[in-house]
Amino acid sequence: MTQSFTVSDAAARRIAEIIATKGAAESTSALRVSVSAGGCNGFQYEFRLDPETSPDDFVVTSHGIRVVVDPVSLDLMNGGELDFVDKLMGAHFAVKNPNAASGCGCGTSFSLA
Repeated sequence: MTQSFTVSDAAARRIAEIIATKGAAESTSALRVSVSAGGCNGFQYEFRLDPETSPDDFVVTSHGIRVVVDPVSLDLMNGGELDFVDKLMGAHFAVKNPNAASGCGCGTSFSLA
């Protein structure tokens, strides 16, 4: 099975802004997107800057930034896209995940079918 995960232009721009505000020490960091057990629907998304990349990580490069996803998380988000949503109710990263059967109102947790 082919594994894929993409990053929207809006998400790439926001990641670049975040890394730029962190300074030179974080300039080589990537945004790590992962899935862990928890949240109100069983799984939750986690986002953090990570200077380390493992050999088995899936790496997406877009607009000069890198997003990394570990293999287990990629299985749960395969075919998904990281987006950055900026609306009246707030701005946040969101994963458009075709494997999620349902999600919560906050957009950070999901369940599988």
